[in-house]
Amino acid sequence: MKISSYLIVHTTDPIGVEPRLGHEPRKLQWVLVVGLGALLIFAVLAFGAVQEWSTFVFEAGAAVLFLAWAGEQVAFGRVKLSRNPLYAPALFFFVLLVAQLATHISAYGYVTKYGLLLYVSYGIVLLIAAECIREEDARKKFALALIVFGALYAFFALAQGLTSHGKFFWVYTPRFHGAIYGSYVDHDHYAGLMEMLVPFPLVVSMSHLLRGGKRALVAFCAVLMASTIFLSGSRGGMLSFVLEIVVFAALTLLQRRNPRVAVGMVAVCGLILAFLVFLGKGQVLGRLGDLGPGIRLNITKDCLRMFSHRPVWGWGLGTFPTVYPSYRSFYTNLFVNEAHNDYAQLLVETGIVGFGLMLWFLVRLYRYGLPTSRRWEFKWDGAVSLAALLGCTGLLLHSFVDFNLQIPANAALFYVLCGLAASPLARLSDSRRSRTRGDAENGGRRTPPVVGYFEFAGTILGYWVKGK
Repeated sequence: MKISSYLIVHTTDPIGVEPRLGHEPRKLQWVLVVGLGALLIFAVLAFGAVQEWSTFVFEAGAAVLFLAWAGEQVAFGRVKLSRNPLYAPALFFFVLLVAQLATHISAYGYVTKYGLLLYVSYGIVLLIAAECIREEDARKKFALALIVFGALYAFFALAQGLTSHGKFFWVYTPRFHGAIYGSYVDHDHYAGLMEMLVPFPLVVSMSHLLRGGKRALVAFCAVLMASTIFLSGSRGGMLSFVLEIVVFAALTLLQRRNPRVAVGMVAVCGLILAFLVFLGKGQVLGRLGDLGPGIRLNITKDCLRMFSHRPVWGWGLGTFPTVYPSYRSFYTNLFVNEAHNDYAQLLVETGIVGFGLMLWFLVRLYRYGLPTSRRWEFKWDGAVSLAALLGCTGLLLHSFVDFNLQIPANAALFYVLCGLAASPLARLSDSRRSRTRGDAENGGRRTPPVVGYFEFAGTILGYWVKGK
């Protein structure tokens, strides 16, 4: 987004360096960021936004955010999008869904239209996150907000699980009983949410972004949030969190060759185990010994037969529960409303075309997110990118055995994290901009790591002086 009050930057400036925003547009952007955070929190607390009324409020809120963002763009200058690599696959997927409706490919046009509206809402939250949370300060505050919300929500889920006797918020009994945890009917969906949130305090606590008591407090938040994944009893959530730990340790060892993070990971895991034993819930780990695929494997096999009948364009978004009874190969008195495998369901509903677009989306997510995440120890943009990638990775693994991406609250947060991970940084400070331009004039040579430490100290000192 550019307006007349922007500083003019020469077209040869490095990629990722953009003009500084004016005062009024910055205030409007913060309104959008706060609105996005409020919408995500509402979706989580409204039982995942799976009921009709909460889904409508979520979609209406996303529409309001988009209108506010578009109005800001028109009012303060020409409309311009950042070069986010995820926009292209997301746009082509939208075209695919429109084609399913226009050509009457969908087996049930109404639910495909309903799914299209929900997908548009996901696209809006991705857009707002990618366009408005690009500055270093905005990323820092948004990450801290996620940490605070995640810790408070985990504490609420823990307290409710110990004292509510199967009631939401201690007063509401769900119509359909299940393994409820937090504000979710299914404990697997609570675990899916925490898989996306817990990497933020985990990464920040292992970095040098906070010191002393603040760092210890964030580490405690990570332990609390991770412990509730185990306490919820979700086996997929437990395995996904373990994967996040392994991937984090592997990436840091490959990038930094620093065993400190690996030692920190061991300490965090030890604290989680001690916390579980302290609560007398060590038996939840026994659920890891029962990993039989059960009915899920049968559903996946049936999905492959469904795919073979419409392999290119699929049956239509959201049509799985309508079409599946004709292909079910086993007896059950339960209504199978989801495939319990997001990949198999996507393949059935959108065919090889939609599945290919999903792979393109994920390839671009990691291709553009990993380079930014390398500076996670000293820069908030790197820490946010790494935490977002870890959260997405955990949920993507969990999606093999569950349907978190069919839950609006979890899907919305997933797309927000994708937007954060792949977005280029909006601007650099004046001093860093001049240094970056100087680096480009020197042939693009990278700054030695030791110099990076002094640059970080200088940046913090500059902020302190301005504050004074």
